[in-house]
Formats: sequence, structure tokens, C-alpha cells
Amino acid sequence: MTIFKRKQDLTNNEPIIKPIEGFIDLHKIPRDKGGLILFFDANNDLLYIGKARKLRQRVKKHLEDNVSPLKNHRNEIFKIDVCIVEDPMEREIYETYIINKLQSRYNVDKVFYT
Repeated sequence: MTIFKRKQDLTNNEPIIKPIEGFIDLHKIPRDKGGLILFFDANNDLLYIGKARKLRQRVKKHLEDNVSPLKNHRNEIFKIDVCIVEDPMEREIYETYIINKLQSRYNVDKVFYT
């Protein structure tokens, strides 16, 4: 699932949803599923990847919390990809692999590339 930063169309008869950092489709992320969260910039470069037992709650924390590694870089986020991975061991393996394969900019742990 992919969610893009966008402005809400007020001319359409959409209900008004309070955006979080420009994202208004966070309700589409499963509430009770675990998986991976990938944050990309407008050039499709990976900014950060994280894992979570509850995806929607964790995405919101990254966009609102003051202790998130993304707190100083939220204005760079253009796209959020969410992948459902229920097994905690698989989440750990995939996160480490993606950090190193796509060379995420703001993940400092688990980095094997230089």
C-alpha cells in the first residue's frame, strides 16, 4: 500500500480529515497488522524504514512524535509505503536488508554499507 502527501480537495464532497504532515489517507493503513514502513522523498529515495507490530499507530508516531528519527526531516517525506509482514523475525530481516540494499538516508543502526 502506498500513501502520497496531498492537499485535500475541498471542492469535492469529501469529509474533512485533519491531515498529519500533509497525509490524509492514513486511515487506509491497517490498524491491527504488523509490517514495514518505508518513507520516501519526492525523488523516490528512501529516507527511513521502520517496523511495527501495529502499522497505523507507528506511522502516526513517526509523523507526530518528538522522539522519531524523522522529526527534523518530515518536510522531506512525500510517499509512505506500507508492507504487511506479521512475523517479527521476518520484519527484522527485511528491515536490515532494505536499509542496506536501498541505502536509507536516516537509518543509522543496522548499516553495513559505507
